[in-house]
Amino acid sequence: MKLIGKTALVTGGSSGIGRAIALLFAAQGATVGIVASSDIAKAEAVVGEIKRTGGQARAYAADLRQVAEIDRLVTSFVSDVGRIDILVNCAGVYFPTTLGETTEEAFDLMVSSHLKNTFFMVHRVAPLMKQAKYGKIVNVSSAAAFKSVPQYALYGAVKAAIVMLTKSFAAELAGHGIAVNAVAPGNTETPLNVGDRQGPGSEEILARKALATPSGRIYSPPEEIAQAVLFLASDDLKAIHGSVIIVDEGQLSAAR
Repeated sequence: MKLIGKTALVTGGSSGIGRAIALLFAAQGATVGIVASSDIAKAEAVVGEIKRTGGQARAYAADLRQVAEIDRLVTSFVSDVGRIDILVNCAGVYFPTTLGETTEEAFDLMVSSHLKNTFFMVHRVAPLMKQAKYGKIVNVSSAAAFKSVPQYALYGAVKAAIVMLTKSFAAELAGHGIAVNAVAPGNTETPLNVGDRQGPGSEEILARKALATPSGRIYSPPEEIAQAVLFLASDDLKAIHGSVIIVDEGQLSAAR
């Protein structure tokens, strides 16, 4: 039970990797705040899973593209549980931004759903952690931050920006007892990519990805990504600051 007595706020916690993180954190003893983007019923469903196994969790909904919503979320969570020991920034969107076809609205959605919300979540939570002289912040980047993917240039760019935010925040906050690190998953089996796995043209997509995946597992289970996040959120290794754990089935090691 690595997180006994800790409180953790997990954005994007109602689905995919975020849900797996929330479930694991609760199983490790944390009181978890699960944040959905708009439909609180999705967060409540995960809270129900946690409570059925004896864990503690609360559900929230917030549009994290809006700073006022971030302020409201953090204020509510602290009011409910007293403090924030751990922050996991996992909320985001995933879609192609093809040159010549991408609208300004799509551009703004991608940037605000990853870069803006991560920056302002840390901006709002870090002062509270400074007061407590303790905190763990884990940002979810992507292997796409380190490898170009045609038609997903903007997704890769914002995930690369999250890596630099992580390193910069780590340097700024390490002296206050706050560790900031990141996890960079490769292809992970989540609702965001179900079209790639099961939709039209999926056979071609899977065949192409299989050639680029040394381990032979094209998609990692989200539960394994959650284990990497747990490692960074725990006190197992206090010396780690500004690091990025790549969990990608060996794809980057084989990239040309």
